Amino acid sequence: MQFLDQAKVYVRSGDGGNGAVSFRREKYVEFGGPDGGGGGKGGDVVVECVANLNTLLDYRYQQHFKAKKGGHGMGQNRTGAKGADVVLKLPPGTQIFEEDGETLIADLTKPGDRIVLLRGGNGGFGNTHFKSSTNQAPRHANPGQQGEEMNIWLRLKLIADAGIIGLPNAGKSTFLAAVSAAKPKIADYPFTTLHPNLGMARIDTTDFVLADIPGLIEGAHEGVGIGDRFLGHVERTAVLLHLVDATLDDPAEAYAIVRGEVGAYGAGVAEKPEIVALSKADAVPKDEMKKKARALKKAAGITPLIVSAASGEGVTEVLRALASEVRDLRAQANKDDAAQTGALPRGWRP
Repeated sequence: MQFLDQAKVYVRSGDGGNGAVSFRREKYVEFGGPDGGGGGKGGDVVVECVANLNTLLDYRYQQHFKAKKGGHGMGQNRTGAKGADVVLKLPPGTQIFEEDGETLIADLTKPGDRIVLLRGGNGGFGNTHFKSSTNQAPRHANPGQQGEEMNIWLRLKLIADAGIIGLPNAGKSTFLAAVSAAKPKIADYPFTTLHPNLGMARIDTTDFVLADIPGLIEGAHEGVGIGDRFLGHVERTAVLLHLVDATLDDPAEAYAIVRGEVGAYGAGVAEKPEIVALSKADAVPKDEMKKKARALKKAAGITPLIVSAASGEGVTEVLRALASEVRDLRAQANKDDAAQTGALPRGWRP
């Protein structure tokens, strides 16, 4: 599947229809008078969050979206038809920015979210509207209002419960493939992963979504390598899984490089709970693994887990540690929602 997480789009709402100038001409109606109807309203530009989408690829091939114009008014007081809306269907996690790329217009996080981005122009009044005791045969009508237009930026930040970070070739895609049905590209060279991958993992009774992003290298925040643009896809996660390749000579240095890039990126990613794990445990002797684990513990400040996605060693422990953080965040979110609505949390007992 191709992946696109950013697109620039031009949108325009529909013009309103013109009002009509018309007079009744029935044979036996002595006093005809005006009967021109008003124009129809132009179509709106609507953005809608839909499920089962995780890319903005559709907006690579079409960048212009225009709603339909309203129909013109007609005689016999007939109002013009409303113009059809244009609806942009977007995946959950899409943010909409103005043309400057900084002013946030909307953040669509839940399927079903629907926002009117631009409203269509109102239809003009027909000459019936202007009839009065002093002007019983008006011969003018209003034109329809013009629609609105703008350029917008669409930026996708995938919605996942846990994100996997690390240097290239740290075993991130291998771990994702081992714990979910995802099939990311896996090879023995750096930067095999060129775009984020999602997978659904399950441990005990907890299901959660894992996001695997391309590896970071030193200087990524300055654009080195693939850069840090894909870190935005772990901004919404509850926890980070930091995989460190145990076959490296200095895992502590590898950990420090990635943490430095995460800190330079900002956006609160560095403050997220972190599970640190030494990967590829099956390729390192146990004595050497103990030394590297001690060095990594000193650098990270926490005891790293030992994992091998190839052999399955430590996978369950890592998943349980991630699931625990995910459950904590979900419980806090339920409490916050209950506080806002005034309802009691599910399962609450006095």
